[in-house]
Amino acid sequence: MKVSVITLGCKVNQYESQAMLSQLTTAGFSACGADEESDVVLINSCTVTAMSDHKVRQALHRARRKNPDAVIVLTGCMPQAFPEAAAKLQDADIVLGNSNRSSLLPDILNYLSSRQRIVDIVPHEEASGFESMKVNQFYERTRAFVKIEDGCNRFCSYCIIPYARGRVRSKPMDELKKEINEIAANGYREIVLTGINLSAYGQDIGLHLCDAVEAACAPESIARIRLGSLEPEQLSEDVIARLSRQKKLCAQFHLSLQSGCDETLRRMNRHYNTNEYRTIVKNLRAAFPNAAITTDIMVGFPGETEEEFQKSLDFAKEICFAKVHVFAYSRRPGTKANDAPDQVTQAVKEQRSQRMIEITQKTKEDFFRRQVGLTEPVLFERECEKGVYEGYTENYTPVKTHSDESLAGRIVPVKLTQAQHDFCIGEI
Repeated sequence: MKVSVITLGCKVNQYESQAMLSQLTTAGFSACGADEESDVVLINSCTVTAMSDHKVRQALHRARRKNPDAVIVLTGCMPQAFPEAAAKLQDADIVLGNSNRSSLLPDILNYLSSRQRIVDIVPHEEASGFESMKVNQFYERTRAFVKIEDGCNRFCSYCIIPYARGRVRSKPMDELKKEINEIAANGYREIVLTGINLSAYGQDIGLHLCDAVEAACAPESIARIRLGSLEPEQLSEDVIARLSRQKKLCAQFHLSLQSGCDETLRRMNRHYNTNEYRTIVKNLRAAFPNAAITTDIMVGFPGETEEEFQKSLDFAKEICFAKVHVFAYSRRPGTKANDAPDQVTQAVKEQRSQRMIEITQKTKEDFFRRQVGLTEPVLFERECEKGVYEGYTENYTPVKTHSDESLAGRIVPVKLTQAQHDFCIGEI
């Protein structure tokens, strides 16, 4: 039987989708693309915003229209956070939560024999431990994702993720080393360490994120280690100094900001202020020359005045981010901010989003211009058009270059010659 996977959301979801696919192929299923007809369609959902839930429903409808006789499985964060709403989505034959993915294969086999709809969502338990899963092959990818942490203890006032993911849990070091070694043996040159709150890795098992980075850097054949999104306040000077000693660690740090205004950050229940964030960025740039600092910025949070938004705008300009994901606040039932007073209108959110995008697009283009003239190793991913290959430098600058021979999967030194809106052009 053929199985396809549709993944919505973050890099952690991408990893978990690959792990679930590996589980099914080991059991005798054959993997196929999402655009092919499938006997089983697995939809791994995101629920970080209301729009995420809308995309889940759309994905379910499309999958059912395309594969009317297939077994459709809905899993991931949306069923875990909103089990009653997920159970009502009749396009899904199996509804499975985040906390018991080990039931995926038994549930599919059960459904195939009984043709009775299955809703299998189990609440997270405080002492559940890290879910044992590993992936050593990533289809159609040149880099490997490794999930080393799950859950979050922060409870930001806008965020549903602690309810979807539970408390912080970390991958044991022996499991991490084994997975890293298998990935290295399969020829991958770059590993991306991911987690729901990656900065919290190890706090439940007496370890630190630095321990995971050092373990990932150990195999000789691995050329690059990259970190997923980080909560900034964990990056003390000592931590940054320790990380900087790992020469394989890429000089790109995605530090979640959310707002450049201290008053807004307090209402969000974020655990830092702009001065602390500014200092962390300064220390990173001192320790990692030519580092790319990227982030997420939310606009239109409840109570955000025009003055507060202007502070956030000015802070984004000051930091000179290499890339920013700008998004408008979206209300989520079950969070504190959902019931907060002074909700910002949709029109104001859209206007502020546009202003923030314009400013951060300029800082991105400024960053690209500073790369021109440098010669950097580029890991090429694919041929994006005839004779043109695209890849990324160590600081995650996207690069396109012409080549008569295939560059996919290779690390090649490239001189960056031009800066465009969304990438640089280079020469081998």
